[in-house]
Order: sequence, then C-alpha cells, then structure tokens
Amino acid sequence: MDPLWILFFGMVVVLGGILALRLHAFLALVLGALLVAALTPAAAIVQHGISKKLSPEAAQKVAGQPAIERVTREFGSTAGRIGVLVALATIVGKCLLDSGGADRIVRTTLRLLGEARAPLAFLSSGFLLGIPVFFDTVFLLMIPLGKALRLRTGRNYTLYVLSIIAGATMTHSLVPPTPGPLFVAAELKVNMGLMILGGCVVGAVTAGVGWAFAHWVNRRFDIPLRESAHTPLADLEKLSQRDEKELPPFWLAALPIVLPVLLISASTPLDSPEWRQTIASWPPGLVSLIRTLGDANVALGISALIGLGTLVWQGRNHGEVFTRRVDKALEEAGSIILITAAGGAFGGVLQQCGIGPRVQELSEAYSIGILPLAWAVSALVRIAQGSATVAMITAVGVVGGMATPELLGFHPLWVALAIGCGSKMIPWMNDSGFWVICKMSGFTEKECMMTFSPMVSLMGLTGLGVVMLLAKLFPLV
Repeated sequence: MDPLWILFFGMVVVLGGILALRLHAFLALVLGALLVAALTPAAAIVQHGISKKLSPEAAQKVAGQPAIERVTREFGSTAGRIGVLVALATIVGKCLLDSGGADRIVRTTLRLLGEARAPLAFLSSGFLLGIPVFFDTVFLLMIPLGKALRLRTGRNYTLYVLSIIAGATMTHSLVPPTPGPLFVAAELKVNMGLMILGGCVVGAVTAGVGWAFAHWVNRRFDIPLRESAHTPLADLEKLSQRDEKELPPFWLAALPIVLPVLLISASTPLDSPEWRQTIASWPPGLVSLIRTLGDANVALGISALIGLGTLVWQGRNHGEVFTRRVDKALEEAGSIILITAAGGAFGGVLQQCGIGPRVQELSEAYSIGILPLAWAVSALVRIAQGSATVAMITAVGVVGGMATPELLGFHPLWVALAIGCGSKMIPWMNDSGFWVICKMSGFTEKECMMTFSPMVSLMGLTGLGVVMLLAKLFPLV
C-alpha cells in the first residue's frame, strides 16, 4: 500500500477521533498508530530498519513483530526521551505560580519599563514565562494584571491582552522544555541548547511582529473590559494592591528560568567541531562538569529544586511543598507525557511505513521545499484539530525521515522551527487556548476571531519566512 494512503487513514482516525468522536488525544493517537502499524507492509518495515543502520536480520525481526508491540516500543522510546524533562518543567512552572515568582517577574518588568510601556512589559514577561510554563497557564496568570491596568488607565485593553498572547504563544511552540519543541528536537536529534537559542531568535522576531499587529488592531477595536466569572472586577483591585513582601525577590523568581537556559547553552559548544581544538586544552574535569550540568535533565532538575526551595524559604510547610504541590504538578505532567508519547508512537510507525522517502519524492517532483512542507503539514493538523503540540508531533512523524543534514543541505534545527511556526496557524474554536482567552479576557468569540486568530497566524507565517532566511544564511552544516 502506498505510504500516502496509510498516512491518510491514520490521519482520519486521529482527527476523526478527536473532532467527531470527542476522544481524548491519547486514545485517538494510539488508535491511529495501531492502524498505521497494521497497514504497513513487512517490506517497508525492513527497508526502514536498514536505513536506520539495523542489520537485515534485526530489521526482519522488527517486521515480524505484532502491530501492538511496535506501537508500544515507539511509545516507550518517546516517553524515555522526554518524560523526565516534561515532569521537571511542570514542577518548575507550578513553583513559579505558587511562590508568586511569576507575579514578581511581571511586576518588576512593569516597574522598569513604566506604565506607558506596559504592553512591552507584558510582551517580554509572557515571552520569558512561556519557556517553562504552558501558554494557558501564562495567560491565566497575566490577564488579571492586564485587567487591573485597564482599570487604572481606562484604555488599551485590546493591546494589553494581545501583548500577553504575542509574548507567550511562540515560545510554547519553539523553545524547550515545553513538550512540542522538546519532542520535535529529540526526534530530529537537534541539540537542546541549539533549539533553545534558535527558538528564542525566531520567537523574538515573530513576537515583535505580533506586537506591531496588536498596536494596529488596538487602534481599530476598542474592546471594553467586562465582568468575568473567574475574575470579578472588584477582585482585580485587591490583586493590584497585593503586598509585594509576599513575593520572592526578582533574582530568585527568574533563576529557575534563566539558569537552565545558561547551563544548557554553555554545554552546546562541547559538541561543535569548531570548538573541538579549543576544548581539548581544557581540564577534563571542567569539561565533564559543564557537560553534566548542561544535560537538560540535570539543568531542569536544579531549577525544580530551586523552585521548591523558594516555597520552603517562604515559610511553607516542607511536607506540603514536597508532596501535595509536587503531586499536583506531576498529575498535570502525566497527561502531557501520555499524549506526547502516544504522538511519538504514531510518528514512529508512520516512519516505518516509508512516508519520509515518499514525501521526499513528491517534494522533488513538485519542487516543494522541505521547510514549507514541514510548516504546511503542521499548519493543516493544527487547523483541523486545534492542538499545537499534536500538530508538531504529527508533522515531525511525516517529515522526520528525510530531515537529515545530508538530504537537507542544512541543519535539522530549521525543520524543527518551521514545524513550530506552522503549529500557530489559524487558532479557532477547536483550540482550548481560544476558549481560555475568550472566557478569561471577556472577549466574545467574534472579537477573538478578529484579533487573536489573525495575529497568531501572521506570527506563524512570518516565522516560516524567518526560518527559511536563516537556513539560507546559516545552514550550520
């Protein structure tokens, strides 16, 4: 069977399960993976195994395994790569919220930039917080501050809301350790430090474009501040007057975010051929220490300990901090790990069916570049089912087989970032984030479709252009 038909049937099961049957994304992805595995011919599995440097005997052994065994093996492989990272990142985010560290970052940024530059403060705070904290959580944290500022200024509410979104939304899809970019980087074997650096660069450019669009929209749509069931206007006054003595100092609040970025980035040159001669003259113990601390699991583990230590330093009960709060974070992480690992299983068996070489044939026949192709697959899945993370997982499963430096002519980093940008396209009513924004901001569905949806889509399209330009200027191979 043609791999394109296998892909089609798998996508029908995944998207149909999520949209029509209202299945949980985990179940839909597992069912899709089982169907793809069952439809894949043994010859395709053998060929894929040989392309992955397996011996013919080992590849034949994989081909003889039942579909369920191949799916569960891919599931376990994915969970092993990203499970600990997602769990630690969730603990960091939970600690930032519970300690007031996230609140301190936003307030300090507002104070430094001034109330007149509040939109820039929201943009930069959202961008920073979006690295370890999920987008929905960042928005829920910051929107009360935006509402409180609207009460003081009496204007620019549309600009405040869109600035928060523009800052946080791109890091969610471009910068690890959030699950989407974390998974894509692992699948394409992109160094984590390089992914963080590239994601921050592309994210900063696209956030700037989103911010400019927010200013343009703000002049045309003066959306009023409305009552919300979750944040009544009367409570916003109390929030704006909250005693800052309850919040940790800024350096301590920012440390769990900045430290892992610095540690991972410091270890990135160790694997670079350009630095090999320089590093050879360093003491072996220093190189080993940098490599150990720069491991993503270790770096995020240190951040999680700092976050938990901040809660203890504030006088919280040790037992509550290390049990109840960690339990809540891990409950959230568990769901994310299951969905991401199921997506990894779906992508893994898709690659076994030979979809990578087949798509490569099409891209060569119709002169479709890999970057626009990766972006388009991610965009189509996002528009169809609403989840940016599922879109990224699916897209890397489709194009991952041909995303090697030898075939591309440039580093797979740019494919990973193109996938992330594609996952931002046309958010609408099938996206949980769309409803979080509507309900918490007080925007109507029509107002969201006229402001939030086009802004994020413009950012995703701009991101593709930036990635293609950077891949041309800096192929990194």
